[in-house]
Amino acid sequence: MRRTAAVWAGKATGALSRLSGRGGGTTLPGDVARAIDPTVLRKLTGDLTEGSILITGTNGKTTTARLLTSIFEGMGKRVVSNRAGANLIFGATAAALRSAGPDGRLRADWGVFEIDEASLPRAVEEIQPRIAIVLNLFRDQLDRYGELEKIAKTIEAALERIPEGAQAVLNADDPRVGEIGLSLARTPLWFGIEDPRVAMRKLPHAADARTCPKCGASLRFSAVYLGHDGVYVCPNGDFARPAPGVAATDIALDGFESVAMNIGETRLELPVGGLYNAYNALAAFAAGMVLGVDGQYMAERMHGFTAAFGRQEKMEFRGRQLVLVLSKNPAGFNETLRTAVDMAGATHFILGLNDRKADGTDVSWIWDVDFEQLSGKAEVVVPAGTRAHDLAVRLKYAGVEARPPQIEPGRALDDLISVTPEGATAHILCTYTAMLDIRAELVRRGWAKPYWET
Repeated sequence: MRRTAAVWAGKATGALSRLSGRGGGTTLPGDVARAIDPTVLRKLTGDLTEGSILITGTNGKTTTARLLTSIFEGMGKRVVSNRAGANLIFGATAAALRSAGPDGRLRADWGVFEIDEASLPRAVEEIQPRIAIVLNLFRDQLDRYGELEKIAKTIEAALERIPEGAQAVLNADDPRVGEIGLSLARTPLWFGIEDPRVAMRKLPHAADARTCPKCGASLRFSAVYLGHDGVYVCPNGDFARPAPGVAATDIALDGFESVAMNIGETRLELPVGGLYNAYNALAAFAAGMVLGVDGQYMAERMHGFTAAFGRQEKMEFRGRQLVLVLSKNPAGFNETLRTAVDMAGATHFILGLNDRKADGTDVSWIWDVDFEQLSGKAEVVVPAGTRAHDLAVRLKYAGVEARPPQIEPGRALDDLISVTPEGATAHILCTYTAMLDIRAELVRRGWAKPYWET
């Protein structure tokens, strides 16, 4: 009775939220249901016929979850997933509620949940996953999380409690994730990139994991793929990158249009770009291998993949194409800038910066973003968001000529449109709530669908 009441109350809350236009019912229904029955998520996910996969890490959770969901759905499986990116425990609960029937039962095969790093221990306890994926650990929202070492220990403790027979799937290229995995009692499945052609020669100045966790010596990198992800070794022999059991080779990058790679005998090509999406595809493929899914089948599903809202989402607006790319921390922003400028030849930008709770209220991290990449290459840069003026100052120091800051998303869009020729492509790189603000304005103008419908 209690479980059924919680499901009904959660569903009603979600419906009211969507009808009122106040949101997509992606979190609040979970709050309401858990207030009635704190064990409702445990009970609902216990109904899943195949089990659950949890995906955590700083960047890439939504895309990796979407890739796995597509793989399962192509097999005719019923999948529950927090597709809208609400990745706290309340968001996972709300996702399960939406798929529950009027009797309070969840009739589905798989649960695929992206989980906030700090929420992983509770998610493991309640959901009891078959697979737990850790993508990366970059500096993100320090005012909320603290340093990477603290989050690493939180994730490590959670992985030690995954069920007997469950498999951890970890990124070997990230030193902090490597530290986690090498400390676990059960051996994880490691994935990583093995293609020095797409590597950088040295660590960017904003790299977060530079030292050996055993002796404190500076790690030596023979390849740097993304942020501090690469091939590393301690000069004293105390720590080294684990050998990947699943590796990506022969990588081809085409701006934001596509990324292709070999994984063993299988060639994958995704219709989204950036080296970070190579990692996301690699993680999803590795999880599929654990479950015995055919590699060629996974390649076919990934080839038809559709990006999640705000993750290289493309739309037409007044004869121009808009590419919306979430960029929420130094490592992510640096990579999206590199992809936009060096690979996509982008010249027209909105850069959005907000400081709400979901973004992190400390925006000092923008001084670790290499906005200098835009200098001499970008024709139009519109600083936008609640901290647009802070961003304008940073751009000035980077030697980038920017237009006047625009706090209102509508004004930022109008400014961008006024100086972007018809037939051209403009890029919007922004933090999480800045992206939601821009999308809300695009929805209001009829240029995009609400994010909970994508």
